Amino acid sequence: MTPMRVGVIGCGMISAIYLENCTRMFDNLTVIACADLVPELAHQRAAEFGVPLACSVEELLQNPDVDVVLNLTPPGMHTETNLRALAAGKHVYAEKPFALTMAEAERVLAAAQERGLRVGIAPDTFLGGGLQTSRDLLAAGAIGTPYAANGLILMGNAFDGMHPRFETYFTLGWDPLFDMAPYYLTALVQLLGPVRRVSGTTARLRDMITVTNPQSPRYGDSVPVTAPQNTAATLEFAGGAIASLQAAKESFGYTPRLEIYGTEGILFAPDPNTFGGPIRIKRADGTLDEIAPSHGYTDNSRGLGLSDMADAIRTGRPHRASGDLARHVLEITLGVFESAKAGMHVTIGMPAAFQLYSRVQND
Repeated sequence: MTPMRVGVIGCGMISAIYLENCTRMFDNLTVIACADLVPELAHQRAAEFGVPLACSVEELLQNPDVDVVLNLTPPGMHTETNLRALAAGKHVYAEKPFALTMAEAERVLAAAQERGLRVGIAPDTFLGGGLQTSRDLLAAGAIGTPYAANGLILMGNAFDGMHPRFETYFTLGWDPLFDMAPYYLTALVQLLGPVRRVSGTTARLRDMITVTNPQSPRYGDSVPVTAPQNTAATLEFAGGAIASLQAAKESFGYTPRLEIYGTEGILFAPDPNTFGGPIRIKRADGTLDEIAPSHGYTDNSRGLGLSDMADAIRTGRPHRASGDLARHVLEITLGVFESAKAGMHVTIGMPAAFQLYSRVQND
């Protein structure tokens, strides 16, 4: 089939891996244009990855050759950019988070439905071989009946001030729940099914950050911390399992963990922010088996969800990294914030139909 023609809006740091994969890994995609509010970034990325056109955002949206917009803008611009792309008659695939409010997400989904267009939302790491194999193991009863799970995300924020816009990391959208938890929440929903109720607590250690790294061009600058940097959540799944998730950016380095507890064993799943990684099962007799991913993509394959959506559009099937799935994850995220504020459980609406356990192979 003719490749889907992609226009990329947002040429910051994350765009490099998307452009590398969309120009070299997925033969059902062809990137024909790059755009950014900073024209130099668009021209730089276009030259780096052989994209034929670097242009303004408006020129990209009005380009009749663009079939789908890959939206890699900052979180606060996701909704506006998605709506503009849909209004221009383009399908859209966006980085997480889907939106910062449910109203924004609903507007995007309604606009897409009205125009008969598709909305895809990252993360797509759950389509990788690591989590797909983990799902296969659970479905085969490798640990008996799953009844609980634990997720851990401990990492540092941009405390060293080396990122050119490090101050954004302390605002809503870059906080641990909106920025990192979508990988874990999406993985948990894929492994255990939809969530029906949440409770949560949020906190932060400081109100201001001062850059103490003398190598930083922002050395000595102080910026406010306006979003919670330490969060904990309890998730109750419709199928009966219970999970806890701790996500914080008050630490250093990166410490990930995702464990699924069953009546006959424990599944140590790979880092949900990766496509591969080790899978281990601890048996009742104490033995620990390491299992290699049995199928699928295991390298950094960001853009896999977009490739899957392009194939789904051509063949008329549902795509997997869908707006409906992302809407459910967003409702869970906002439910944690709401619970922390109100001091009570928050009920999550049962999601629209989305494909939870569909396998993706690289054949």
